[in-house]
Amino acid sequence: MNGMSVSNLLIGIGLLLILAGIAFRYGLLGWFGHLPGDIRYEGDNFVFFAPFGSMILISVVLSLLLWLFNR
Repeated sequence: MNGMSVSNLLIGIGLLLILAGIAFRYGLLGWFGHLPGDIRYEGDNFVFFAPFGSMILISVVLSLLLWLFNR
């Protein structure tokens, strides 16, 4: 990788993070963390959260995007 492609990659990641932040801010991703397969346990003074379903969805979407961009 040369310097130009690394800088473009960092700019792309930054833009994606900004878009994700805007989506969270305005409630567009309110479903995230509430999918089937997401585990949440609340005790008296203990909370355990394991977003398995959400992480599988993100993995599938990112895998498809990377596959499309590398074709």
